[in-house]
Amino acid sequence: MSTKPHYSISDLAQEFDITTRTIRFYEEAGLLLPERNGQTRIYTDEDRVKLKLILRGKRLGFSLAESRELIDMYDPNSDNTRQLNALLSKIQARREQLERQLEDIHLMQAELDAAEERCRDALNLTQPATDH
Repeated sequence: MSTKPHYSISDLAQEFDITTRTIRFYEEAGLLLPERNGQTRIYTDEDRVKLKLILRGKRLGFSLAESRELIDMYDPNSDNTRQLNALLSKIQARREQLERQLEDIHLMQAELDAAEERCRDALNLTQPATDH
């Protein structure tokens, strides 16, 4: 019996507050490769770390392909400079994308304000004055 830590699919689902279906999805995508004991999936510490990185990447807005690329760069026998530089590049690209989206949101808000003002002005012009 192996002395390395191992986890069931339920253990990981509970730890990361996700469904077992989500974990199976990442398996089908080839991001996680658990061992099997009959029908039972056995996840290693490496699988657990990969899942953690996948979920972190998702929160940062990375695609599964981007997460896979970063995970595949991991090399426990190096200082992972290549992986870290790639991550920094993706973070910068994501930040730039968010800045563009924020600019678009501000423009849309200004357009909505202008449209609302035109509607309110039109309503004020078309309503007959009331005497009090």
